[in-house]
Amino acid sequence: MAVIVRVPTPLRRLTDGQGELEVSAGTVREAIEKLDELYPGFKERILDDTGELRRFVNLYLNDEDVRFLKGADTELKDGDVLSIVPAIAGGR
Repeated sequence: MAVIVRVPTPLRRLTDGQGELEVSAGTVREAIEKLDELYPGFKERILDDTGELRRFVNLYLNDEDVRFLKGADTELKDGDVLSIVPAIAGGR
């Protein structure tokens, strides 16, 4: 199943500047692992040591936060779009 992964600017140094990548995967976790094979260091920026999503990284599957689905175990289907959005904090 081919899905599109949208990569935010801070992570594009890992992906040779590419903002969108295509990967075949059945789950969000599998997509991240495959991207890590192609771009070493990718997984550690998205998943913590327990394999769960890092606290300050949001993943949206077709505009739905995967935390409200099955997290990293959320299933993917052909044509899905997975967007990685770093959380922004601060201000007054």
